[in-house]
Amino acid sequence: DNEIRDWANNQVLIDAIRAQNGTTGGYSQADIDALDQAWRAEVGAAARPTIDPVLENAASEYLRGIVAAAGGTITEVFVMDARGLNVAASAVTSDFWQGDEAKFSETYPSGPEGVHFSEIEFDESSQSYQGQISISIVDPASQEVVGAMTVGVDAEALF
Repeated sequence: DNEIRDWANNQVLIDAIRAQNGTTGGYSQADIDALDQAWRAEVGAAARPTIDPVLENAASEYLRGIVAAAGGTITEVFVMDARGLNVAASAVTSDFWQGDEAKFSETYPSGPEGVHFSEIEFDESSQSYQGQISISIVDPASQEVVGAMTVGVDAEALF
């Protein structure tokens, strides 16, 4: 928990989330659903105008560094904004909107100490059996909850 919270305090993540919150804060549910559908349609496609901006930013580079340094124990890391939309990801996720899932609904709305531990299950995006640890992300400067982070842990690496 402490290590993950340290990762979540990185300024590149906070800045990326704050910037996206400024854009997505006014989105309707219809806007979010349309983006999620576009993302799902782009998974595995050559042209990815919805996915690429999320994967090709400094925050995603930081997340890929976490995965690389973990030596196989971490399968994926992704960060969500205040609406549950992906801001940055170490790799493509199966969908764009996490807001309807426990990884978001049990973290961000729960305040600074929000945490969710998933069951171990097969994850399509990482193609592995994993558990997920999700936490709220707090801006250290304001102590405001700005988003959430999910870390996928390879279940087989734990044994």
